[in-house]
Amino acid sequence: MEMNQLLEHTNYDFLRTNPDLNQVIYLVLSGSRAYGTATPDSDIDLRGVLVEPKQYLLGLKSFEQFEDLPSDTVIYGLRKFASLLSKANPNTIELLGVEDDCIVIMTEQGERLRNNAELFLSTRVVSSFGNYALAQLRRLQNALYRDSYTEVEQREHLKTMLNAQMEHFQRTYTNFSEGSIVLSADEDNLLFDIDLKKYPVVDFVGIYSELASIVKSYNKLNHRNNKKSDKQLYKHAMHLVRLLMTGTDILLGKGIATRRKEEQALLMDIRNGKLPFDEIFDLAKIFQDKFHDAAKTTKLPYEPDMDAIDRLMIEIYEMKE
Repeated sequence: MEMNQLLEHTNYDFLRTNPDLNQVIYLVLSGSRAYGTATPDSDIDLRGVLVEPKQYLLGLKSFEQFEDLPSDTVIYGLRKFASLLSKANPNTIELLGVEDDCIVIMTEQGERLRNNAELFLSTRVVSSFGNYALAQLRRLQNALYRDSYTEVEQREHLKTMLNAQMEHFQRTYTNFSEGSIVLSADEDNLLFDIDLKKYPVVDFVGIYSELASIVKSYNKLNHRNNKKSDKQLYKHAMHLVRLLMTGTDILLGKGIATRRKEEQALLMDIRNGKLPFDEIFDLAKIFQDKFHDAAKTTKLPYEPDMDAIDRLMIEIYEMKE
């Protein structure tokens, strides 16, 4: 279906009847169709951004996003969208890097936003893309070990996961001396020994949040009634590799390549289950190493220039008038 015909379907009548959606400036295909990894049964997912109606900008009401579950459409207000972009949120960053054939709506304001994608790129990508990929990897490993391995093998997996997490902490957060954080496990619980002094609160909050995620993943190991299908597991595997590829390109200054053209065959082989999981984990390790090497040499700013982002947003808002 041509992009200019897609919105004519009755599934998208809300775009014509909801007055809050009159100023959609950018709307694109997302998910597997944007990544170039769609299968014949893949859904159509739309994501976009709008200029909020004046009452939401000047009055007491607020507008963050609109969702239509039947059509799997999410449209962010510009404020919310810019905030997520500035935090290097992968799900929104990737929307600015889709191919032209995935663009459904792009006004002059939307083009201005898309053409200034580099304003939002910073070393925050190391944490956001890296953490997303790590979460996907942990989810995949947990599902495999939970459903297929003995308790002894599960405990070895847990030990490997904890060691990998400690390496991640050392790469991502302010250095702490050896022994300041020790992760371990007995027969019933995860155990954490923490002895930090004058440690940055922002980094500690990040570590604490990730530890909470580990506990949640650990608890799920015992819930065997939540078994995922191989199709779901291979999709998780494909996404974690794709995230590392995309994040590496961004860190190397190559921009946002949402559709992985050169690696499309590899990603589809992973999604279609043509590679064993051991080989997928080896590939993930290779791409993790590339990602971390890029993080060490990146020339991206430490944080985005929020003043420049503010100026861009004001310009877009004024273009509407």
